Amino acid sequence: MANVLVTGHLGYIGVHLVDVLMSAGHRVVGCDLGLFQGCNWQPIPKPDREIVGDVAKLSETDLDGIDAICHLAAISNDPMGDLDPQLTLQVNRDSSVELARLAKSVGVERFLFSGSCSVYGAGEKLDLDEKDPLNPLTAYAQSKIESEARISELAGDGFSPAFLRNATAYGDSPMLRIDLVVNNLLASALSYGEIRIKSDGSPWRPLIHCRDIARAFLAFVEAPVEVIHNQAVNIGGNRENYQVRDVGDLVKELIPSAGIAYTGEVGEDPRNYRVCFDKLNRLLPDFELEYDLPRGMRALHRQMVDFDFSKDDFEGDRFVRLRTLKHRLDKLNRVA
Repeated sequence: MANVLVTGHLGYIGVHLVDVLMSAGHRVVGCDLGLFQGCNWQPIPKPDREIVGDVAKLSETDLDGIDAICHLAAISNDPMGDLDPQLTLQVNRDSSVELARLAKSVGVERFLFSGSCSVYGAGEKLDLDEKDPLNPLTAYAQSKIESEARISELAGDGFSPAFLRNATAYGDSPMLRIDLVVNNLLASALSYGEIRIKSDGSPWRPLIHCRDIARAFLAFVEAPVEVIHNQAVNIGGNRENYQVRDVGDLVKELIPSAGIAYTGEVGEDPRNYRVCFDKLNRLLPDFELEYDLPRGMRALHRQMVDFDFSKDDFEGDRFVRLRTLKHRLDKLNRVA
């Protein structure tokens, strides 16, 4: 059993990670600012201990006895990051690096950083691996790259970071988000009877169920430290790369009455990356994804139908982090 600190434990992935870690017998401490309190649509699992506050203000005492940190807390996607690029760097990069330094100083052995495949941005080729050039197109992606570089420099002397470059998340979570491509297209179909694709549908995205990201963090918590030490690893599956139009077609299979509309409102989306996950399979051969995209979409569709998800839900603040964040940004500015 390990004592694990999960930052951002009240987030879309964090609530799954608390459940996955505790189900595996680990003791979990959660730390979250609570910016999105009230956005859940299902009960949230409770960690063994909870710190309501900013990760930038954690103390040595807060980390006493912690064996591993799963650092998820961040301004969590491209549109949110672009709202205030400088604030994004402060929260995502500077706070992460300071937390890593604090962790090293008090003897926390593992620091697992939640990164993103969006660091590949406009991919120069298909099937990008961890050695390929990084082409960040957003403040969010840039913050992840700079965090990796600075935290990596701290490796050694009993401190072992690893960087999980997660594919684009989707799927059901007690803290549902519809500002993610799969969830958004499904929610659009239920709300309007129309699958609204904002680009021409051609960009590639690697996709992964949010619970599988949590399961990957568990695998990194439990892996031999020498296997993952100071490694950047793409998290996902080779078969789970899709073009956006493929996602639209899968939504239509679930909701045949919905039409597909290419709105073109974002123009030609420069974010285009198909990703290779061979390194994950090599380092952790026993780890397998629990969900493929059709299964994950079916499960989310059932939940949304049972919830009676509607146009009001689609257009409201509850399931769109950017809308909620805009209304609560004053709180974030006070603690950043």
